[in-house]
Amino acid sequence: MGFGFVEVGGVTPLPQDGNPKPRCFRLTEDKAIINRFGLNSEGAEVVATRLKYTNSVRDCHKEGTDSKGLHVDGAIGVNLAKNTASDDPYADFVTGMETLGPHVDFVVLNVSCPNVKWTDGMSKDAHGMDSLVRAVTAARNDLGRLPGPALFIKLGPDMDDAEKEAMAKLAIKCEVDGLVVSNTTKTRPASLMSEHKGEMGGLSGPPVKELALQSVKDMYKLTNGKIPIIGVGGISTAEDAYERIRAGASLVELYTALAYEGPSLPARLNIELDALLERDGFNTVADAVGVDAKLAK
Repeated sequence: MGFGFVEVGGVTPLPQDGNPKPRCFRLTEDKAIINRFGLNSEGAEVVATRLKYTNSVRDCHKEGTDSKGLHVDGAIGVNLAKNTASDDPYADFVTGMETLGPHVDFVVLNVSCPNVKWTDGMSKDAHGMDSLVRAVTAARNDLGRLPGPALFIKLGPDMDDAEKEAMAKLAIKCEVDGLVVSNTTKTRPASLMSEHKGEMGGLSGPPVKELALQSVKDMYKLTNGKIPIIGVGGISTAEDAYERIRAGASLVELYTALAYEGPSLPARLNIELDALLERDGFNTVADAVGVDAKLAK
């Protein structure tokens, strides 16, 4: 399809059903989605089995041996979450790392999902987040893999300035490998037209673009460009992706736009993004990362 990487999840240690249906709504007039899935998951063991198979196919491709006609390339990551019924987020995230970490290139700590109550206030609890990141980092280091999977934290777009500053300091202090910015939003812009605009859940797609873009700008500046950022939220065109890259994102993800535009979208964006880079004199995406940001010297 043209992707350079994929993020699987969120995945909880144990299977859970998530929230009652209906729980996903297309806001067609806005090209947006509201979801309140509630982290429905078949559990870490089931996903680990699938990842093992995917890696075997990828290894066959790299070695030039028979992969049964399948082609898997690029980085594979997993998004970890806590079981809603669990009272121990540390144990759940550590279990996720222990079970899934051996089979992926990067791990994302999902501490910002707006559709479960346990994420409320996590970005305000700097001490708790510090303990959580250190516990998962220790579990990563105990996997016996060198190097182990890169560790990212997924942040929401609704943080205030103090929360953003606290998360930036945490990322630098704990030496995480990157940030995913940002998750869906609880807010509802006045521009929404769909009859489903009042549904509860996280809003994604073009209406969240400006919030997500500003979050990338803020986190890039607060970390002084030292922490790689995956930009996500409202990206549906090559221009959107390029703007996010120039703001500080080293990578970008698609979600809602893929649902509306279909599987041809990534390849088209790659071609158009190449043209934008060439137009502005950049040889690679890396050359354009953060060029619009004014960092402290």
